[in-house]
Amino acid sequence: MPTFRHPTLSRRTAIQAGAVGLLGLGLGELNTLRASSKHSAKSVIYVFLSGGLAQHESFDPKPDAPDAIRGEFGTTATKTTGLRITEHLPKLAACSDKWCVVRSLTHKSNDHSLSHHIMLTGRSDAPVGFNPSLPKPSDHPSLAAIAGAVTKARNNLPPAIVLPDRIVHNTGRVIPGQFAGVMGRARDPWFLEASAFEPKAYGAYPEYEFDHQQRPTEFKRKTFTIPDLSLPQGVDGDRFGARLDILKHLDAQRKTLEDNANAGAFSRSRADAVSLLTDARVRVAFDLNRAPAKDLERYGNNAFGWSLLMSARLVEAGVNLVQVNLGNNETWDTHGNAFPHLKDKLLPPTDKALCALLDDLEQRGLLDSTLIVMAGEFGRTPRLSTLGQFYKGPGRDHWGSVQSAWLAGGGVKGGRVIGSSDKTGGYPATDPQSPENFAATIYSALGLPKTAAWTDAESRPHHLYHADPMPVG
Repeated sequence: MPTFRHPTLSRRTAIQAGAVGLLGLGLGELNTLRASSKHSAKSVIYVFLSGGLAQHESFDPKPDAPDAIRGEFGTTATKTTGLRITEHLPKLAACSDKWCVVRSLTHKSNDHSLSHHIMLTGRSDAPVGFNPSLPKPSDHPSLAAIAGAVTKARNNLPPAIVLPDRIVHNTGRVIPGQFAGVMGRARDPWFLEASAFEPKAYGAYPEYEFDHQQRPTEFKRKTFTIPDLSLPQGVDGDRFGARLDILKHLDAQRKTLEDNANAGAFSRSRADAVSLLTDARVRVAFDLNRAPAKDLERYGNNAFGWSLLMSARLVEAGVNLVQVNLGNNETWDTHGNAFPHLKDKLLPPTDKALCALLDDLEQRGLLDSTLIVMAGEFGRTPRLSTLGQFYKGPGRDHWGSVQSAWLAGGGVKGGRVIGSSDKTGGYPATDPQSPENFAATIYSALGLPKTAAWTDAESRPHHLYHADPMPVG
């Protein structure tokens, strides 16, 4: 396999290529790599719940535990005999034959930043020099970055896309683990910045928008914009001039770009990038303004629904891995007011959008070839706690020792529970699964062999698999 080297390109060439710079540069290297990749045309949608979903209030309730552990929610029977989940996921309960839950996913971190890094990279160890407030070149590469590098591009689309935005804390801290790390920043996944809010909104805005501490906050731009393909992390205006505003200039530039590409003014790699921007199928996949009203209603007219609808379109158009960040600013970090936030703001749009995604992919004949997996950076503490200075009601704190991961499609056998937690929901009781098992499940669903590796600038191979896939098939 070819060596990954940081590409060099003059400022003038980058500006001439227009959107090519925005698409990450160095496409020629990736095309060689992708051409040598032999795998089935399979896809993954990774739904990431930043902040950490409470297992007790979702897929692993403890109805017989004491009040301080059980919480306020009741449970509901699912279509699967003996399987009960929270009462506030009724649509998912009714289609449990299509999905399975792993109740024993575990790692050792209770820190937001390190746990994000763990679950977004599939690596339990902290990299050398890890900084919880700043992504570093020594970080492990994200699952999206790896998928973008070692899977084959289809239909003029990047192999991996992250939407609707990067995970950024309201303090401005950029969460590590989202980028390419040691692979080099040119291998960063492609981010579709579809929800540029100031400040970053919580929840499934605007319909379910909220603030953790219920403080009055004025959010701007309460729309889900057509996304802009962005420069890789660190490749900013100081190096390459002002960013191209795709939304404003795409139509005006299309003919010029096509003419130049056809005339050989660009290399083959630059022409590929141009065709990505000018392909009608690509534009339709990105443009929810063209979506039928009934589709928007089925998914939900909010950020969660729009994001999962766009993920379905991108998979259908040919993207191999779509990471969907359901909620920014650690939306699922339910330290307090957990029960009203989950009941009224978080679980309903998730329930609706996930079921719409399942139905949509099944109707389009894509569910068997598309793995959908949902998890956060960790679970929540088995015992309720209160932070009276911030919240009116109780919640749960960070807990890496156990969380529930939800999976569907892509060969997953529905109506099953893998592993279990103990009677308090605090630790795995049977069949513990690691982030490495979790990552291997995604690699396997993408059709990548256990020998798959990427090669660094010193020609050293870095193998993808560090464990076996979870037993969900």
